Amino acid sequence: MTAFEASAASGSGDPAPASAGAPPVPGPGAPSVPDPGAAHHGAAGSAPDPGELRRPRSHAPRKQRSPLVRFLRDVAVILVAAIVISFLIKTFLIRSFYIPSESMLETLHVNDRIVVNELVPEVMPIERGDVVVFKDPGGWLSEQPAPEQNPVVAFFDWLLSFVGLTAPDSNDHLIKRVIGLPGDTVKCCNEFGQMTVNGVPLEEPYVQLPANTSDVSGEPFEVTVPEDSLWVMGDNRYNSCDSRCNQGTPSKGFVPYANVVGRAILISWPIDRWTWLDNYSFVFTGVDSADSTGPPGGG
Repeated sequence: MTAFEASAASGSGDPAPASAGAPPVPGPGAPSVPDPGAAHHGAAGSAPDPGELRRPRSHAPRKQRSPLVRFLRDVAVILVAAIVISFLIKTFLIRSFYIPSESMLETLHVNDRIVVNELVPEVMPIERGDVVVFKDPGGWLSEQPAPEQNPVVAFFDWLLSFVGLTAPDSNDHLIKRVIGLPGDTVKCCNEFGQMTVNGVPLEEPYVQLPANTSDVSGEPFEVTVPEDSLWVMGDNRYNSCDSRCNQGTPSKGFVPYANVVGRAILISWPIDRWTWLDNYSFVFTGVDSADSTGPPGGG
């Protein structure tokens, strides 16, 4: 065969025989055969992708907190929660006061601690006979210097008052029994020494009077309670500077509703005096009906 014939044969459409050991080359239109290593190494002949290699996780044990640290953490959480809850209760529900005077004997004694319902009067109405704590309407209390305390005692006093367990401002408040509501006419005394409300005489089992005394008030009076105000009196009638002796003050002896802190509901200390405080609602039976039908100030 000449050189020309060999060249022509190689340019024809017949494929040259494959060399021994080489992979077969697919012809035109033949399906491609995937390279088994391509799935692991990418393109033929390329190096493995480091980003595709899975790195082993570290299984080193986590450092455990000591039991003491966890205990202290739990105690701190409980204390903070208790303080927050106590503050909310003191602000919106109840708080404590102590009794500094004898004006409410025998119902309340000096240094008794009482629990006051602060939902009165905003949520729950005030009723005749309720024992209420109120801020000085102006001129009822004389100026009192603040007691001196060392910083440590002052801090704990503030902290306990913050959660409602003490009441350092008790001397700035008063506590009396409600006798007259807005519109009531309160008068004392009738021929039997009784006080009347809207003409209805009151039998008051809670009052303390001196021996051989029948009049429930040492001085006569007659008032009509204005709107949004109260007429209040101490149970120890001859040792209580209440609405009667404060008629010369700017409030004219009446207590505005806005000054009422709440209603005393419980003596909480000392333990042997623990008791609910009664408002003796039966004493004022018939007063409401007499408000519209009875003679004002009768009796």
